[in-house]
Amino acid sequence: MKFSTRRRRQPPAVIIVSMIDILIVMLIFLMVTTTFRQQPALKLALPESQQTKTGVRPNASDDHAIIAVLKQPPYFYLDDRPIALDQLQANLQARAARNPALTLSIRADTEAPFGQIVKIMDAAKAANIKTISAFTKPSPGPAKK
Repeated sequence: MKFSTRRRRQPPAVIIVSMIDILIVMLIFLMVTTTFRQQPALKLALPESQQTKTGVRPNASDDHAIIAVLKQPPYFYLDDRPIALDQLQANLQARAARNPALTLSIRADTEAPFGQIVKIMDAAKAANIKTISAFTKPSPGPAKK
């Protein structure tokens, strides 16, 4: 009988330099991708109002819908997605049926046709939505001397 002696295996060689390179590339990638702020998809010039409430920013959710109205077609955006008027009306009716306390906010461009805003208000009334608000920006008050 021949007994073999166990040879000690050498641990595999890990090349640390290449691992550091990979980690640095991943770190740079993560830093670049996480520092971008989300920019709004729609650029609107909101109308000015002296009665603007500051600090009130509702988010789109099951109990709140936000509709943006642009000055050129497609006029309507529901929660940052373009939508046609008939689809908007059907969507509002379905959401109001699920949640009777649904509120609606309108973000309309200053130069948006007022007729398009009236169409949204008609769609909200047909969907039996009771609370409708509008986004505005504060108007510059009179200059103090």
